[in-house]
Amino acid sequence: MKNSNFRFSDTHSAHLSVDAARPDIAIEARSKAVATPMTSDEKTLKRVGVEMALVLSKWRDLGAKPFGTMSVSKTRNQPTLADAVTAIIAEQREGPKVTAAAINVTTKDISYPTYGGSQAVRVYTPQTTINTHGRRLPVIVYYHGGGWVTGSIDTYGASAMALARKCDAIVASVDYRHAPEHKFPAQHEDAVNAYVWILQNAKLWGGDPNCVALAGESAGGNLALNVAIMARDMKLQRPVHMLLIYPVAGVEMNTPSYKKNADAMPLSRLAMDWFLQNTVKTAEDKLSPLLDILGRADLRDLPSATIITAEIDPLMSEGRMLADQLREAGTAVNYKNFSGVTHEFFGMDAVLVKAQRAQHVAAHDVKLAFAAHAIGLRQQFA
Repeated sequence: MKNSNFRFSDTHSAHLSVDAARPDIAIEARSKAVATPMTSDEKTLKRVGVEMALVLSKWRDLGAKPFGTMSVSKTRNQPTLADAVTAIIAEQREGPKVTAAAINVTTKDISYPTYGGSQAVRVYTPQTTINTHGRRLPVIVYYHGGGWVTGSIDTYGASAMALARKCDAIVASVDYRHAPEHKFPAQHEDAVNAYVWILQNAKLWGGDPNCVALAGESAGGNLALNVAIMARDMKLQRPVHMLLIYPVAGVEMNTPSYKKNADAMPLSRLAMDWFLQNTVKTAEDKLSPLLDILGRADLRDLPSATIITAEIDPLMSEGRMLADQLREAGTAVNYKNFSGVTHEFFGMDAVLVKAQRAQHVAAHDVKLAFAAHAIGLRQQFA
């Protein structure tokens, strides 16, 4: 891509054996047990469903520490939730049946040009009856999460793979520069450059460059929404849909879900503050509409959106508020909140029924948007 890179100018009960002859000991033991406060991890494990608790417990057993309590390098090198899911599968060799698992998906690793060189792209192509008959497949540009600091196309591979299988679409999962080595807005610059590059190259992988949707988790949901906004403002091709999975949509940490889930695992208020502080250069950066979407972004004239949130997640409220604001601005929105699960649940369909249900919602809406695009209609939700 020649001279087309976009850049921002400046900008969880213990059993007690009781001696019947010494009831005083039993009373003392019970008093101590009641007086011992639960840790934040135990509080989360008590609130979530059984399957989610198993994943979080395994993640902790693997040695993972809360986000925001270690250096960036140690955080990046610690076990991930994807590792926890892999460990559970290896131990149990069973779990919820993965929908559409029979569809084979091939992957290809390439790269796209952006500032400072290039960034990785992993292209997931489902071998469906559509493309085996020579028809081009619609494309989903997917941005992984990790607070702009951690995460990769590897750690979020399950989400991209599921979308390729269940949406019958090519998924281009793109990486981008991470903070703190590359401060805001480097991640947003890369995100829009990746979108432009994919529009230009989708045909090479059998994709339809005229039928492209955006998707992202957490910080990646923020990127996907911002790319849609920038496509509007820069007069680029309009994406046909936005799939925003527990997106970061604001910088205020006093929402109802931030208060209720301040100490949740895996994502807490402390963790979100740590991610944000590692990302921005100055406090003024938080005033950017790229970060403070709820407070400052222009949400008019955007494509239809599916917004998925988790009940036990500091970001739940802002996902709901984003859905409300998009509707007020005229965008068709399908908002779904899933109870008993936490941040990062979406890609856990191999062990988590709620993830399968969330992916079903996502795939239904994305495929509906692709079909509506094909006949020239705008996506509508009841």
